[in-house]
Amino acid sequence: MTYEPRTFNLPELKNISAEQIKVHLGLYEGYVKHTNVIMEKIAKLKEEDAEGNAYIIAELRRRLGFEFDGMRMHEYYFEQLEDGRADAATDSPLAGAATEKYGSWDGFTAHLREVAGTRGIGWTVLYYDPSRKTLHTAWVGDHELGQLAGLPILLAIDMWEHAYMVDYVPAEKKSYVEAFLENLNWDVVERRFVNVAV
Repeated sequence: MTYEPRTFNLPELKNISAEQIKVHLGLYEGYVKHTNVIMEKIAKLKEEDAEGNAYIIAELRRRLGFEFDGMRMHEYYFEQLEDGRADAATDSPLAGAATEKYGSWDGFTAHLREVAGTRGIGWTVLYYDPSRKTLHTAWVGDHELGQLAGLPILLAIDMWEHAYMVDYVPAEKKSYVEAFLENLNWDVVERRFVNVAV
């Protein structure tokens, strides 16, 4: 089994250049490629001498989480920008859950911005916890470090420099977050929420 890079229906974005998107999509394609490379290498090493190659296979499996999660997180990210900006519906189930957790929609988006301002590289991720029927906004270090186990991802903001360095320097990270939110298709996030919460 191999993975293929997905194509995304991305419009012209406001304050995020076509060049930035091109560079970012190229990086995403690298994650897809390396996910496949690792899986192929593991299969080949097992076929050749599973016992003798056990240490190498184990290290490749550790690396697979980084490549696979990098691939998948970027798919979440780019899906959210497809088909152009869509404002969140103030009477939607997601808005209700956000208001319950964060006091108001504005409180929720302020919290997203606060988490996105965390120093370092990583992701700002909005999750839904079905067992407690609540939202969680978390900072995820690498792609595979810091994920909240078993919780569906509703929103993913890429906070690695590659997501914005064509358009913004690190000191302008807040401007990138604003540009991302300005282009966000909240309908995508709402559909993800409804699929797991309602």
